[in-house]
This record gives sequence, C-alpha cells and structure tokens, in this order.
Amino acid sequence: MHNAPGTPLYPTLSTTFYARFDDPNTSPSTRFIPPPGEEVTAAEVRRTLQRINPRKAAGPDNISGRVLKGCAYQLTEVLTDIFNTSLQQAAVPTCLKTATNHSPFPKTSTVTGLNDYRPVALTPIVMKCFERLVMAHIKDCVDVTVDPHQYVYRKNRSTEDAISSVVHTALTHLENKDSYVRLLFVDFTSAFNTIIPQTLVQKLTTLGLSLTLCNWVLDFLTDRPQSVRIHDVSSSSITLSTSSPQGCVLSPLLFTLLTPAHTRLLSDTSELSDREVRG
Repeated sequence: MHNAPGTPLYPTLSTTFYARFDDPNTSPSTRFIPPPGEEVTAAEVRRTLQRINPRKAAGPDNISGRVLKGCAYQLTEVLTDIFNTSLQQAAVPTCLKTATNHSPFPKTSTVTGLNDYRPVALTPIVMKCFERLVMAHIKDCVDVTVDPHQYVYRKNRSTEDAISSVVHTALTHLENKDSYVRLLFVDFTSAFNTIIPQTLVQKLTTLGLSLTLCNWVLDFLTDRPQSVRIHDVSSSSITLSTSSPQGCVLSPLLFTLLTPAHTRLLSDTSELSDREVRG
C-alpha cells in the first residue's frame, strides 16, 4: 500500500490529516485585559516535579522525567520563575507547546485509512508539570462539576457509573403505566480536534475563570507546532490554532468545561421532540 505507515510519505500525510480542522482564515484570537494576579509557588512546583513518573517517554525536547524528578530541588526556583513569567505574560514558549505524534496507534482492528489512527501528542514533560499546576488553579476558580451528568474525565467516575445512571433512570420511568423511554447516543468524532480556542475561552470566562488564566489558555492552544514521527521518519512541522491536543494534561478538563452547553442543547432538543411526539 503506497500510503502505508512504513512509507516515507506517511508521516507527512498524517500531519496534514490531523490538521484538517485548522482554518487559516479564522480571525485572530482576541485577548482580554486581565488584572495582575495568578502565580504558582515554589512548593507547588517542587511537589509536581517530585511526582513525575520517570518511566514516561520524554517529549520533543528529549528531557527525561528521571532527570527532572532527580533534580527537583535544583530546578524548582528556575522553573517557578519561568512558569510565573508565562502566566503574567499569558504566553507559552513555543518550545513547550511543540508536540510530536509518535507512531499513531489504530483505533480499530481493521485499518482502512488515516481516520482509523488515534493521534496522541507527545509534549515536553516540563510542560505537563506546568499544565498540572494550571489545572489546579482552574479547578479552584471554576466549578468543574457544573454538569452532574458528566462522567468522563472526572475523579471517581467511570463509564460504569454512566451506564448505571441511565439504566436506573430508564427502569424507574418504565414503572409508570403506558410509559416509554427513548435514548439518543451521540459520538463526537475527533472531538478534541474540533475545539476552537476563542470559543472555549469565551465559555471559560462565563464560568468565572480569571482573565489571566483565560489569556494563558488561549495562548496555550494557539500557534502549536506539531509533526508526526514514525520510526526514524518525521514529517515537516505544521502550526495549529485549532484543537486541544490529545495527550496534553489540560485537554480533558478543557473539553469537559466546554461540553455542558452542548449537553443542555441536546437535552432541550430531546424534550422538544418528546413533546411533539406526545402531542
């Protein structure tokens, strides 16, 4: 097969395919004017470094987790300064936003095209540490449990909980005479890849996230260099300003905070259809 994973052309084709949602004609993102504030402490940075899993693969910068964890005390002050400068300026260094998709793995047992592969971004471990610190601050500012029916990407919740909740609700309703239940299942294809940063940040603002963090998230998600590497063959780099990359620490949380509006929309549509049928 000409475009099989083993061919030199495949990484370049993959990079272009994964960037298909990026629109070069999109208007530049607008930042808000924030008050001074948001920062991380040296103690937070040190604890995050000490919790690094040394067996995790290094990112594009080739700095291993073992080195970062072993030198936690020596690196704490300099990384604290870098992280706080990034927050104050609402700017993430390009080297920390750079991502590489190493050998995308199949989503299905039978692969028929590029859409059957799942791209997982490999980013610098230093950036993952920074994201964990930012995530803690976001959770302090925003109620991440805004949707009680959000089960994915939430602590102590799972698919089994979602199934149990649906089954319980359905069976309870069916106990009523002449009742019925209709279920709507929606699968968002490449959901993370379709997130528009400006739309996400507007939602975060309405949820009460500080302007400093909103600006930082906006910069974090825009102008991200990304490439695909398969074995010893790498594609050229493409700069993306759409999506929240799979593999980033913040991506699940950001997607979770974006989805309640869509969930309410589907719920309202379902209730409307139900009234129409009953009428």
